[in-house]
Amino acid sequence: MLTALTFIGFTLFVAFFSWYKLRKDDIRSRDGYFLGGRSLTGGVIAGSMILTNISTEHLIGLNGSAYKNGMIIIAWEVTSAIALVIAALYFLPIYLKMGLTTIPQYLENRYDSSTKTLVAFLLMVSFVVTLLPIVLYTGAINLESIFSVSEVLGVSLSEGIWITVVTIGVIGSIYAIFGGLKAVALSDSINAIGLVIGGLMVPIFALWDIGEGNIIDGMSKVYAFAPEKFNVIGKADSVLPFGTIFTGLMINQLYFWGMNQTIIQRAFGAKNMAEAQKGLLFTGIFKILIPLIIVLPGIIAYYYYKDQYYDNQDFIYPVLLMRVMPFGLLGFFAAVVLGAILSTFNSVLNSAATIFSLDIYKKLINPNCSDRRLVRVGRLSSLVLALFAIGIAPLVGNAPEGLYQLMQQLNGIFFIPIASILIAGFFIPKVTARGAKIGLVTGLTFYLLTSFVFDSGIHFIHIWAIEFVMNLVLMVTVSHYFPGKPNTFVSQPPVLEMKPWKYAKPVSITLCLVTVLIYIWLGS
Repeated sequence: MLTALTFIGFTLFVAFFSWYKLRKDDIRSRDGYFLGGRSLTGGVIAGSMILTNISTEHLIGLNGSAYKNGMIIIAWEVTSAIALVIAALYFLPIYLKMGLTTIPQYLENRYDSSTKTLVAFLLMVSFVVTLLPIVLYTGAINLESIFSVSEVLGVSLSEGIWITVVTIGVIGSIYAIFGGLKAVALSDSINAIGLVIGGLMVPIFALWDIGEGNIIDGMSKVYAFAPEKFNVIGKADSVLPFGTIFTGLMINQLYFWGMNQTIIQRAFGAKNMAEAQKGLLFTGIFKILIPLIIVLPGIIAYYYYKDQYYDNQDFIYPVLLMRVMPFGLLGFFAAVVLGAILSTFNSVLNSAATIFSLDIYKKLINPNCSDRRLVRVGRLSSLVLALFAIGIAPLVGNAPEGLYQLMQQLNGIFFIPIASILIAGFFIPKVTARGAKIGLVTGLTFYLLTSFVFDSGIHFIHIWAIEFVMNLVLMVTVSHYFPGKPNTFVSQPPVLEMKPWKYAKPVSITLCLVTVLIYIWLGS
């Protein structure tokens, strides 16, 4: 009963807070619904970015991978700080000066409208096939472990997870469909605080238990029990070899933090350049610290259970949670977990609605539609995508290397080809629209064949790098032999104040240094 009360209490507080802050906002206009009225501050942007990124696929997936593979998987997190620095200092000024609402709009300016439409379609597919189903499924696993939904309803475990998936999907859809980006961002900023507090409770209570009242002693015991788990240098045959940091991993990070609509849309909604840069760099600070929540608990779980759950690594975090979390706080933590699920789910829905409405519907179907009509189309597209994701979610279980690894492998289908044409657009002026489209299709086909059809024996992150280089060479070659017309950008005054944050460079240098020091410290 106490668990249910604390769960309902915190969930209702977040919903009421979001409604109260939004009650006077106009979300019927295009900027109001899709960009929060371009009024977001650095703290709100950072909170929303971190909650959009960190969800149950991290709490469950990364902790499960850390339990089995150790600290090597920290690379997914700490290298994000470097990508965020590059995005804040280089990509943001380009985007904000152009007054973008979506990344595909940049592609239309740089290449042509058909390139933009092709990428918009691929992004919509990627949302439904990869991210949304895995977020829903991992969230359902966690909530099932806390509330024993299947036992309460007298159904099987798989039916209980299905019911939970549907419930989460419906609640998340309501946030995204009726509130727009600002409702998503505001609820994220509160849930981010809850995630940090609730997430830190798990390792703190566990180490307190292991150390018999002394957290430092508990940490010493965990380290002494399995020192090899704390080494961040992955071997060549490991799940995440150290060499991947210098090949495909950084390309993926650059795409995710600097070119991914779901993430960068928060920066598009900033009130000015300085707040946008603050948001990205504050997120970088979070990413350095977040392994305490999504990596360390998995290693602590190894102390308790050894290799007992190696065949079901994605269940280890809920098992640890139920062991160490005081009963009265389980409801609060469940609300935090729900908030993390909803954050990613409704953020992706909002971004998908933005892309469909502005880059597909308005361009191809109804160019003269009003802002109010666009918002209605955005809401309807969110609903359709949510239904597809709910239907696919229960099918993603039992991934051999864990759900997080599966998600990254699937993301590579779309992320790397799109990253290659965006980076070519930034740095190689001679690449044409024809070259970009051929690179996009060829790269996607190459990755599907080498990762899912033929066993190349090469780690999929190294394949990302091979694909990326191959795409650039192909695009330059095609553009050289089949030159197109020059790209002409439409010059227009910026819609925001473009003065950068005065501390952007010092904070950026510090983040890069800290990332390197982490590897020196834990890799020796």
